[in-house]
Amino acid sequence: MANILKRFGDIMSANINALLDKAEDPEKMIDKYIRDIEEDMRNVKAETAAVMATETKAKRELSECQDEIAKMQRYAEKALTAGNDNDARRFLEKKGELAGKQAGLQQACDLAAANAAKMKEMHDKLEKDLENLRNKRDSIKAKAAVAKTQEKLNKMGTSVSGAGEAMAAFDRMEAKVDRMLDEANAMSELNSETDSIDDLAAKYDEDNAVSSVDDELAALKAKMGL
Repeated sequence: MANILKRFGDIMSANINALLDKAEDPEKMIDKYIRDIEEDMRNVKAETAAVMATETKAKRELSECQDEIAKMQRYAEKALTAGNDNDARRFLEKKGELAGKQAGLQQACDLAAANAAKMKEMHDKLEKDLENLRNKRDSIKAKAAVAKTQEKLNKMGTSVSGAGEAMAAFDRMEAKVDRMLDEANAMSELNSETDSIDDLAAKYDEDNAVSSVDDELAALKAKMGL
């Protein structure tokens, strides 16, 4: 019984908070404590029932003794009425013996009643404490569920943030490629303009060459008198 009371004392005191703080899984730990206490409660119930049964037995024996004393009193009175003093004396002697027994039974009955009252009070308190602990377990489990959900959301948020960073990186890469493409197109356009000018210059160069040949041909004809 002392161990049971100590266990209840530890759990219902502030010590439970320190124990839960150190636990890797508070839900499993508090479930284990409650299972242990429920087992203890079964032992408390059994002991309480045994003490209450002792009280019931003591009351019954005391009542039976009192009934016997009253019966011896009646027999003694009847014997006297019948004029049998010796019989009356024997009944009274028996009554005296029972009276001595009654004192012991009364003492045992009082003690059993006190023990039963204490056990019943202890049982009721422990049962109430157990119910409070069950409620605390439900509260802890509810908070743990919220914490786990929040942890998942945090992880999802990290993933989303990572995806956002990846998207930004892709945007930067796309901008770089676009810039490179624009530069290549510009260079191609410049090259095209250069080619056009060169072609145009060549055209005029050819015309100049033809004109020079015609002049030389005319001069030659004039010299030859043709």
